[in-house]
Amino acid sequence: GRCYDVEPVAGEEDSFFAYVAYPIDLFEEGSVTNLLTSVVGNVFGFKALRALRLEDLRISKAYAKTFFGPPHGIQVERDKLNKYGRAFLGCTIKPKLGLSAKNYGRACYECLRGGLDFTKDDENVNSQPFMRWRDRFAFVAEALYKAQAETGEVKGHYLNATAPTSETMLYRAQVAREFGVPIIMHDYLTGGYTSNTSLANYCRNNG
Repeated sequence: GRCYDVEPVAGEEDSFFAYVAYPIDLFEEGSVTNLLTSVVGNVFGFKALRALRLEDLRISKAYAKTFFGPPHGIQVERDKLNKYGRAFLGCTIKPKLGLSAKNYGRACYECLRGGLDFTKDDENVNSQPFMRWRDRFAFVAEALYKAQAETGEVKGHYLNATAPTSETMLYRAQVAREFGVPIIMHDYLTGGYTSNTSLANYCRNNG
């Protein structure tokens, strides 16, 4: 990279803002992992500086265009749920931990039957001993279909596919698709940017 400007920090001695630019060819296209490894990993490993903090990161339009981005926006979401002229109503199921899969599914059903458009797993809900992931998927799918049949409305639920490995995460996404649940999620910060991109590509390729 090339440092093209240095500015003093107001009210601070021996503190400066350094502006650094990198050629776009240093980064693999569409890779958040490579971008952060290059900018954050290498820079923060620079031992010549006693203290360093990343204040801002600006990505050029040319590089941003190498990422897929979301396949559709809010209008398509409204078309899929057939909801117009108002905000979507949804909630995260609480208590988030401790319920059995059957009781968890019942909570989802009661929320959806009561008027919510969608419900959502908490990020902590993965596959704990009190509620294994496949049981949760099955009972939530049952709740979803039952609420839809009774209300005549399209409903949704965000199934958390976060797993210990990327392969297991993708398998859980596949099972969610087989159950007919149209929405999945995962914790991208702890799951990792590479896993997040893999899951996004799977969803894009499989509807």
